[in-house]
Amino acid sequence: MSLHPVVGRPTVPVRASRRLLLTVAVAGGLALLSQAPRAADALSLLSKSDATAGLREALTRGASAAVDQLGQPGGFLDSERFRIPLPPALDTASRAMRMVGMGSQADALSTAMNRAAEAAVPEARTLLIDAVRSMTVQDAKGILTGGDDAATQYFRRTTHDQLAARFLPIVHQATAQVGMAQAYDRYASQGAQFGLVKEEDAKLDPYVTGKALDALYALVADKEKAIRADPVGQGSKLLGKVFGAALAH
Repeated sequence: MSLHPVVGRPTVPVRASRRLLLTVAVAGGLALLSQAPRAADALSLLSKSDATAGLREALTRGASAAVDQLGQPGGFLDSERFRIPLPPALDTASRAMRMVGMGSQADALSTAMNRAAEAAVPEARTLLIDAVRSMTVQDAKGILTGGDDAATQYFRRTTHDQLAARFLPIVHQATAQVGMAQAYDRYASQGAQFGLVKEEDAKLDPYVTGKALDALYALVADKEKAIRADPVGQGSKLLGKVFGAALAH
């Protein structure tokens, strides 16, 4: 049975028309389904490439900014937050020294310690950037989905020991010019044997090195938190895209 013909159009059987509509609908559905894996694959590829590139940019920025701030004259000495104090045992002794007119020696050592840290920190730039370049996709995923300081912890894990080895001789060169440093090492080492001085404070150069590294990683963490909190405000479309997606996750 045929429908009445429409002027200018051929007659189409009802069943054939229904089959045609069904075929079109199925074909359209299959087309959408076939696009879904490709969209997912594209998203996955986009996530890997952009996450890695975005994190590298963020880490490079944060590391460079931290090195620039701490590695300049006054970066430690003139900073209320990062100025390295005398070791506790020496700080106590310095109070007595001031009472007998020997405070200048303690001040000279304090200045030497902080200048040593300022001189050592620029050595960190190359190692920090190398750590960024060697970051794997797996590292990037862990950092992107980690806590506010996940990138900083990555830096600490991958660079701490090497940086300490580079910092020590620079710090020693500065503190060796102050006689009080050698005297401190001698007496503090003896004090450590009797539990009067903490082991980590018994040698001045490792003490200064440790404080310098703590300050460096703390400042990197500040930069990381700022980027995570306001990625768009960092002036980079890539950072906004990557960390913006992380915030929305």
